[in-house]
Amino acid sequence: MLRPLADDRATRTAATPVPTTTAPAAPAAAPHFGFDNSYARELEGAYIAWQPSPVPAPKLVWLNRALAGELGLDAAALASPAGVAVLAGNAVPEGAAPIAQAYAGHQFGGFSPQLGDGRAILLGEVVDRLGRRRDIAFKGSGRTPFSRGGDGKAALGPVLREVIVGEAMHALGIPTTRALAAVATGEPVFRDSVLPGAVLTRVAASHLRVGTFEFFAARGQTELLRRVADYAIARHDPDLAGRDGRHLALLRAVCARQAALVARWMGVGFIHGVMNTDNTTISGETIDYGPCAFLEAHDPATVFSSIDQLGRYAYGNQPRIVQWNLARLAEALLPLIDADPARAAQQANEAIDAFPAQYRAQWLAVLRAKLGLDDAATDDADQALADDWLQLLRTHRVDHTLGWRRLADAAAGREAPLRALFGAEPAAVDPWLVRWRARAAAADPAAWAGRIAAANPIVIARNHRVEEALAAAVEHDDLGPMLRLLAALERPFDERAEDAELAQPASADFSAGYRTFCGT
Repeated sequence: MLRPLADDRATRTAATPVPTTTAPAAPAAAPHFGFDNSYARELEGAYIAWQPSPVPAPKLVWLNRALAGELGLDAAALASPAGVAVLAGNAVPEGAAPIAQAYAGHQFGGFSPQLGDGRAILLGEVVDRLGRRRDIAFKGSGRTPFSRGGDGKAALGPVLREVIVGEAMHALGIPTTRALAAVATGEPVFRDSVLPGAVLTRVAASHLRVGTFEFFAARGQTELLRRVADYAIARHDPDLAGRDGRHLALLRAVCARQAALVARWMGVGFIHGVMNTDNTTISGETIDYGPCAFLEAHDPATVFSSIDQLGRYAYGNQPRIVQWNLARLAEALLPLIDADPARAAQQANEAIDAFPAQYRAQWLAVLRAKLGLDDAATDDADQALADDWLQLLRTHRVDHTLGWRRLADAAAGREAPLRALFGAEPAAVDPWLVRWRARAAAADPAAWAGRIAAANPIVIARNHRVEEALAAAVEHDDLGPMLRLLAALERPFDERAEDAELAQPASADFSAGYRTFCGT
C-alpha cells in the first residue's frame, strides 16, 4: 500500500478520519451504479483505499438528470433520500471501491512531490450507455491521507461554480469533466468566513493527470509508472496497447489532445486560472474549475485569479504553459520511452518540440471556423487575417464574445451591430472587413452567417452572471438565477430575446476589479 511521506504524516491531527474496514451500508432502495472499478483493481500502490466522511444534514441542491441518463443511472433513485445519502458520502453503494488517488504536481512552476486527492474520493467507475468508461468521484468529501492539514471540505459556492462552468463548457462542445450532483452538507466550512458546506459529484473520462506520472517518476517507481502508463493507454488510446514505442506514442497522443483542448479554450475566451500539472489531464478534458473566468474585453494579458499574481496563467499564456506541462509529462515517461537515456530524451524532446505546430494547426482551425472560412486559402494568409482581427479586438477593447458573434451579422449584410462595439471609432473595422469579404467572396451570405453563428456563442458563463447566481444560491437559498443561467447556457449559440440580458458584458468597473479564488 502507498505510504504518505513522513512530513505529511506529521501534519495530520487526531481529527483526521481513519479508514474503516467496513464501509457504511447504503440504505434500502439505493441507486444502482453497476461499478466496474479498473483503477482500484489494476493499480494497487497508486492509491489509498479510503471512505468519504459522513455529513450531518445532506440536502440535494442540484441533480444533472441528463448526465444521469447518459450514465445509465436512475435519476429518481439518485434524488431519493437513499440516493442523496450516497451523493453526500453518508452511504457507499454496492460495488463501489472508494479510493484517494496519488499524484504530484508542478504548481506555479514549483514541484510538489505529493499532492493527491486531499479532498476528493474516486467512488468508482461505470460504463455509460455509449460504452465509455467514466469515473464518478466526490469533491469535498472530507480529509484523506493526502489532505496536508486541510479539512477536505468544499463550500457550496465553489461547488456550484463547477456545476455552472462545467455545463457551459460541455454545451460549447469543449471536452470537460461534468457535475452529476451538488449536495449541501448542513455543516459549516471555515475559510475567510464561515460558508455552507457541500459535496460535488464529478464525472470524468478519468482522473489521470500529468501529475499522476510525475508522482511515480519522482520516486523512481518505474514498474508502477509503467503499469500506470499502460493503464492510461488501455483506457484512452487502446489502439496503442501492447505496441513497441507505445509510451512515446502516448506522449504524442496527450500532446495532440491538449493542443486541441487549449485551442478551444482560446476560441471562447476561457481562462483556466490554475494550469498546474495536476490539473492537466491525460484524457484531454478540462478539469478543476477553481479560479476560472471568461474574457470580456479582449486582452491576452487578462488574469482574474487572485493567486496568479505574476500572470503565469494569463489568457494568452495558456498555449505556452500547456507545452511546459507536457514537457513535465515527457520527463516522467523517459524511463519507459527508451532504455538508453540519451535516445529517450531525444525522442521526448522531438514530441514536445512538435507541439507548437500542433497547436497552431488546431488554433487556425478554430479561427477559420469562427471567421466562417473554408480551408482553400493559404494558412499564412488566413492566420494573418485572424491575427489582425484579434489585434483590432485588443486595440479597441472589444468584448471577445460579442466581437466574434457580430461577425455573423456582418456576413449577412448587417454591419451596424459590429461597428457599435468599436465605440467612438466604428469605422476602424472597415479596412479589415474588406479583406475578410474578399477572402469569402464566393460564400452565400445566409450560409456564411449561419456558419459563423454556429461557431461563435452568444451566451457564455459571464463572470458577473455566475457571481450573481452563486450569491443568490449561497446567501439567499435561491436557485432561480442559477437555473435560469444554466437553461441559457444549454443553448449557447441560439440568440433568443429572453436571454438578451445574459449575453451582455459586465461593466468595465466590475471586470477591472474582478477576482476569482481557488475555493479550497
